[in-house]
Amino acid sequence: MKALRTLTNGIIRENPILVLVLGTCPFLAVTTQASNAIGMGAAVTFVLLCSNILISILRKVISEKVRIPCFIVVIASFVTLVQMIVQAFLPDLNDALGLYLPLIVVNCIILGRAEMFASKNGVFLSALDAIGMGVGYTLAMLVMASIREILGSGTWFGMPLPVLSDNNISIMVMAPGGFAIFGVLIAIVNKATKGKAPRKKDFGCAGCPSAAVCGGGLACAGADGKEAAGK
Repeated sequence: MKALRTLTNGIIRENPILVLVLGTCPFLAVTTQASNAIGMGAAVTFVLLCSNILISILRKVISEKVRIPCFIVVIASFVTLVQMIVQAFLPDLNDALGLYLPLIVVNCIILGRAEMFASKNGVFLSALDAIGMGVGYTLAMLVMASIREILGSGTWFGMPLPVLSDNNISIMVMAPGGFAIFGVLIAIVNKATKGKAPRKKDFGCAGCPSAAVCGGGLACAGADGKEAAGK
């Protein structure tokens, strides 16, 4: 049951885009075409899976003081590998994704799962977590891109659609349309989960493993106390 819950958490309940709202820059930038969404989703899933597995294997070797730099080196290595493969075999996708492909290195989803999950769990569960988060990310990207491409360009995966190809809504492939659809999708997921998705307070400093290092736990506790006193 724990393995199944770990695998499925990232699809809806803890969807990295529509619930945790992480990695939204590439989500809004490259989702003008469904093919771009699949490419970006596959790249992020690959990096997430490989980095989670390796970090989980090395979790007892990596020193607590240098864990973040080590995580970044691991992630950057796999991103470089993905970028080289895409450049060699999928040049059109490489041109479409542009700068957002190498920027996977600083994607909050990957570093967040390394810190919060892979560094604390075994290889099997870490791999399942990566697959679940990757699938959830890719599905969110695909849904967003499909809506924007169909309405904004009148095509789907580059194929013209009857009627819509001659009556498209161009604003949907622009930033305002992207933000509008993003908001609608978040509202739909929130309604579907009936408020059972993690709330913002679940991800505060108190639950962060780095709180003791940065002093955030004490700072946030003091701020919460002042806020409560003010109320």
